[in-house]
Amino acid sequence: MNLQALALAFMAAAAIGGLAWVFIYPILSGERQAEQRRAAFAKSEPVARRAERAQLRSRREQVEETLREVESRSRKAKVSLNTRLAMAGLSWSKRQFFIISGVLGGVVFFATLLGGGGLLAAAPLGFAAGFGLPRWLLGWLKKRREAKFLAALPDAVDIIVRGIKAGLPLFDSIKVVTADAPEPLRTEFASIVETQAVGMPLGDACLRLFERMPLPEANFFGIVVSIQQKAGGNLSEALGNLSKVLRDRKRMAGKIRAMSMEAKASAAIIGAIPPTIMFLIYLMTPGYISLLWTTQIGHLMLAGCVTWMTIGVLVMRKMINFDF
Repeated sequence: MNLQALALAFMAAAAIGGLAWVFIYPILSGERQAEQRRAAFAKSEPVARRAERAQLRSRREQVEETLREVESRSRKAKVSLNTRLAMAGLSWSKRQFFIISGVLGGVVFFATLLGGGGLLAAAPLGFAAGFGLPRWLLGWLKKRREAKFLAALPDAVDIIVRGIKAGLPLFDSIKVVTADAPEPLRTEFASIVETQAVGMPLGDACLRLFERMPLPEANFFGIVVSIQQKAGGNLSEALGNLSKVLRDRKRMAGKIRAMSMEAKASAAIIGAIPPTIMFLIYLMTPGYISLLWTTQIGHLMLAGCVTWMTIGVLVMRKMINFDF
């Protein structure tokens, strides 16, 4: 009986001690008060930062939405002929372009026939002159115009940055660029001013610059302005960073051009060897090579040689051109 009494007493003491440890000790030791203070401090921090976090979240969502809109615009369908003519800086209509292409192809076709060439040689040459040559010229004019635009864009962005730091609004700074910038930058920024004047937001007007000048640099400028218009921020700092990026890309393009000059020179030499040998043979023995333009088989061989040489030159050009 004594053992049972001792066991019950021990169990009762352990239960009372456990209850005291759980309920009374935190009060006496101050642990509950410390927990309450920690909880109050932890609750006060999100309340103080709730507005800032909501603002950051809203800005992030606006930036993501703008980037999605820009990406969807850049994935548009094939560029129309009228847009390509505008990109090349020409004021022609589609009808004028087709008329000029047809006249050029007809002139080359009949000139080949009158010069003694057969129909099999005149047909591909006329097709190449009427269909390929105008489009090649259009692409060349477009690239030349884009090069002029890229050369003047960093200076234009610097002018905008200085205008904003001086207290001018962005729209007035763009007007300053429109008044002083060289072509084609003047025309493109004048289009931004005209588009914004008819009611389109300035950010959307800057984003449309990429449609007329499909360059990554123009897209960067439109994205920076559009995001700043929607989400706010330090525009002068953002445009200053953009100017640095544009100049770094220009410097990188110069390095790539210098490193690829050896390959371009080799391609030019390889492409010039066949016509040079043909000309030298004609100087030494004209009757030996004159079969190419005096016989029907020679016409076919000459047309085939021109076609395959053109394909080879285009392949080599594709291999040595680098996009970044």
